Amino acid sequence: MDIESATQARAGLLARWGSLIKALPGKFKSKVINILKNIKKIGKDDPRRVTHSLKVGIALTLVSLLYYWRLLYDGFGVAGMWAVLTVVVVFEFTVGGTLSRGLNRGFATLLAGALGVGGQHLATLCGEIGEPIVLGALVFFLAAGSTFSRFFPKIKARYDYGVLIFILTFSLVTVSGYRVERLLELAHQRLSTILIGGATCIVISLCVCPVWAGEDLHKLIASNLEKLANYLEGFGGEYFKCSEDKEVERKNESVLLGYKNVLNSKASEESLANLARWEPGHGRFRLRHPWKQYLKIGQLARQCAYKIEALDSYLNTNILVSLEFKAKVQGSCTKICSESSQALKLLSSSIKTMTEPSDAKSHVENLKTAIKELNGALESASLDDKNLLAIVPVSTVASILIDITKSVEKIYESVYELSHLAHFKGVEEPTVSPEKPHLLHRGIINPVVDADSVHHVEITIQEANTDSPEKENAQAPNPAKE
Repeated sequence: MDIESATQARAGLLARWGSLIKALPGKFKSKVINILKNIKKIGKDDPRRVTHSLKVGIALTLVSLLYYWRLLYDGFGVAGMWAVLTVVVVFEFTVGGTLSRGLNRGFATLLAGALGVGGQHLATLCGEIGEPIVLGALVFFLAAGSTFSRFFPKIKARYDYGVLIFILTFSLVTVSGYRVERLLELAHQRLSTILIGGATCIVISLCVCPVWAGEDLHKLIASNLEKLANYLEGFGGEYFKCSEDKEVERKNESVLLGYKNVLNSKASEESLANLARWEPGHGRFRLRHPWKQYLKIGQLARQCAYKIEALDSYLNTNILVSLEFKAKVQGSCTKICSESSQALKLLSSSIKTMTEPSDAKSHVENLKTAIKELNGALESASLDDKNLLAIVPVSTVASILIDITKSVEKIYESVYELSHLAHFKGVEEPTVSPEKPHLLHRGIINPVVDADSVHHVEITIQEANTDSPEKENAQAPNPAKE
């Protein structure tokens, strides 16, 4: 029995292994297909990613010539590898990111190299015993001070990578210089190759299909305002709907949830704004474009999104509400939602097209009228113990909508300030030449006094002449000929 059970177990194990081996080609094929689908999706979502990958490949190929080309290798030697490393760590997706890392690395390497060589020369003057002590003290104080400076917010945001490279380069130069005789030559080779690698990245990033961080920030802010507008546009009809349509409900669900992306956009906005400050003037964006104003608009948009999140909690709830009171404030609330949505859409369009937001002003003024109507409806509501709880949810929604209108007004003011600082184009008003009114009749007014001393007015109407003055002059008799 033991031999038979062992044989059966062995046969079952072999059968399982056989089935696994047979299934391997199918699993491998499905995984390859999934990987290819993911690659296609990533490239399709943003084709610039494919371009960026090719640009990095071109940059690495070019700096590799420092090794492949014998003439260049004889000049730089093994230090050519620093150019390759520089391309790997410096080349970023956006132009601002590449410029930030490239310039930080270049200036930090130059400064650290100069201080390292100077410190090494100073240490040699202290003799054989004092040299390591001086070098150790310099490394300690400069490394500690530089590390502490990284805690300052402004330095952390813009120069953190440069400070890190400064610490690394200074430590390498001073420590390695203690055992290396030709320190100046070594520092020159490393600095030259790092500058070559950084310059290659910057030139390719600027000249080959550039990706601008400022333009991405510009589009992100405009898109966030549009998402808030879409929510407010759908909220009025969704909250006060009388009949339920499942298809419309599914359609509105994706639109109503768009505001959540605005809540999580702070990190992206700040990162893009920091990178945009490094970029030169390009296209519609000048050299000193007011990128900080975009952050202000983004902050106001998030404040509005938080209020919308509170408003969203009153959708699809089973809270008992007074239908009579709800119908009383429906018109004002729907008007507030519509006007706010229109104002935000026009502000978003103003940012996209870089034109003054004059069209949104009328909607902001209409909001003030709608608020007065809503306050009147709220004041006229009769409050008693029976319907108080049924009125509270609708009153809360109305109160949140009033707060949202205040946010919309602030956003309008900030966008208007941005249009002034960034010199947005003015909206061209259609110039219509007023038509001259046709003179139907010509007449003479003569006063007439009768015998009873009663004043009358006599009007003599002449025949209308529709001809042009030139034609009239041509038809007039010439006294000279007569």
